[in-house]
Amino acid sequence: MDKLVEKNKAQGIILKGIDGFYYVDTNDLVLECKARGIFRKKGMSPLAGDRVVVSVDADDMSMIEEILPRKNQFVRPPIANIDTLLIVASVKSPDPNLYSIDKLTVIAQLKEVQAVLVFTKMDLGDTSELEELYSRAGFPTIVLSNVTGENVDSLRPYLGKGITALAGYSGVGKSSLVKYLIPELEIEVGEISRKLRRGKQTTRESTLYPYEEGYVTDTVGFSNLELRTYKNELTTDNLKFCFPEFEPYLGKCRFTSCSHTVEKGCAIIEAVNAKQISVSRHESFCRMYRELKEL
Repeated sequence: MDKLVEKNKAQGIILKGIDGFYYVDTNDLVLECKARGIFRKKGMSPLAGDRVVVSVDADDMSMIEEILPRKNQFVRPPIANIDTLLIVASVKSPDPNLYSIDKLTVIAQLKEVQAVLVFTKMDLGDTSELEELYSRAGFPTIVLSNVTGENVDSLRPYLGKGITALAGYSGVGKSSLVKYLIPELEIEVGEISRKLRRGKQTTRESTLYPYEEGYVTDTVGFSNLELRTYKNELTTDNLKFCFPEFEPYLGKCRFTSCSHTVEKGCAIIEAVNAKQISVSRHESFCRMYRELKEL
């Protein structure tokens, strides 16, 4: 990204928005900005992760002049331009919720985000079934210990470029994982928090933290993801395309209108029976299909 656009203007990435103020990283410094009223008229709202053009005014409030085209956009949490989603779950304590994990993989596919499965607390139980389940589904799968640090370095290729978001329930070890991977982040978070201190902060806000050549964000809203949030994008027609392991069998069913849930002659159900597609993944597909149909 070319930082300097023209005199008194710069490009940057929104780290966070609080009460109408936006904090934009231009590499040199973090600018406190307001947004032009035209965005409200267009029904747009700047989001963390947005690449923007800002007017730089040393004596007054800098302004967001333009929101550059988004790669993707999420409603909950409100964030844009995610490149990689680390879906973090623990082997035990708490047990992994496969349906919740599968919903996250579906939304990642829908938004063209690389999903990486990360299972923590490997010392608490056998991980082979989880590894096989998601590796066969086509997702990079990493099993590690966020306590001892065993195998944590396997995550490094997914950090430091673009925007990497972590998603997962409380207690799965996300915080300790981040602290182990990037111990300097805790200091940087404190520095940025001081820069961003204005108005009331809530845990529902998305915040990007610079790391190497990219950004890391620990999100809240992904853990409570509901399909109804994406009902205008995710449908019973395109749901099947969000399961990568279904791809070799699409178009091979007896009926062109096959829903891939109960029909005889369904190539996907036959693949499930032949153990080429996992039962739990197909069950998640059927459950999501029913939810979307009701919507």
